[in-house]
Amino acid sequence: MICTLTIVRYPRWLGWAGLLSMALFRLPLLSGKDKGFSKLMGCGKNGTFSKMPDWRQWAVLHTRTSTPSFITAWWRFFRCKVWQLELEPIEGHGSWNGKTVFGALQRETGYEGPVAVLTRATIRLSALKRFWQHVQGVSDVMQQAEGFVTSVGIGEVPWIRQATFSIWESKAAMKAFAYRMREHAAVVTATRKEKWYSEDLFVRFRIHSSTGGL
Repeated sequence: MICTLTIVRYPRWLGWAGLLSMALFRLPLLSGKDKGFSKLMGCGKNGTFSKMPDWRQWAVLHTRTSTPSFITAWWRFFRCKVWQLELEPIEGHGSWNGKTVFGALQRETGYEGPVAVLTRATIRLSALKRFWQHVQGVSDVMQQAEGFVTSVGIGEVPWIRQATFSIWESKAAMKAFAYRMREHAAVVTATRKEKWYSEDLFVRFRIHSSTGGL
């Protein structure tokens, strides 16, 4: 399976077009034989889970073989900056809206090269305060971690359904951050012990291509 993640940035004062697109893009993504899985999402301002939405930046994730022409024409018309990645899910666990949207994945493979990671969660209302107390600290550490390339905060619902997409120079570098950095390890432990999430998903991807930029 190959999926496409597109991050789009609208020119100043045109963020309203991005918000409108979240409604208009549903039809072309659900039409035709090649429907697959798709999600329309907003972006946060801090490159990770974020309380503050970035009204100029939006994301589209889908497993179709190509992005519908209406969507690409919309981005051209509004002169958006477009960063598009073709990704192969290789490792992971969890679900998205109760479904294994990337198929049955192994938890580990022998792949050790550059890796992209999607961490997505639905946060329990009772755990919102605890969750957001730890976000900034983990984000600061990640930005300084060895082997970290970049990250984008994306999500379906502000505050509650959040995700971080990050890119690392190697799987080893990503694991060093995830399991050895004290701040992140402490949050992972608290997450499991206090059951912050009603649903979560963790997927690693092999990056097949990356075009454009923000």
